[in-house]
Amino acid sequence: MKNEPRILLLVEDNEGDAELTIEALKNNDIRSEIKVIKNGEEALQFLKLEGDYAHETLPDLILLDINLPKIDGKEVLHFVKNDEVLKKIPVVILTTSSLQKDIAYSYNNHANCYIVKPGNLKDFTTAINSIERFWIQCVTYPKNN
Repeated sequence: MKNEPRILLLVEDNEGDAELTIEALKNNDIRSEIKVIKNGEEALQFLKLEGDYAHETLPDLILLDINLPKIDGKEVLHFVKNDEVLKKIPVVILTTSSLQKDIAYSYNNHANCYIVKPGNLKDFTTAINSIERFWIQCVTYPKNN
């Protein structure tokens, strides 16, 4: 339901892009909690609910960069989409990479969509607003078990 608060996991190592994404989402008055993780290794810990993340709640939506330190976004995507519990979580690839091999890999591994980050602020904000309108306001999610 669109009135239910959503938990978004933003996996992004670029602090500026993370701040812009959060700001764009907050400007839309969404009822969501945004968790920010800066590398793939921590993302996997979060999604496994291990260590510092043992008391977290699994996200409703993952915004995932491909180019991450420690463990790249491709490995995170592969893990998510091959896990019986996690595979139901939509994964939006949000990255600077426009390489066809990255796009093909993402869709072949069941990414729900692939968005190349626009280079200017206005278009970046428009892209984030589009993600929010569709994935937060329109989509119906299964209940977490």
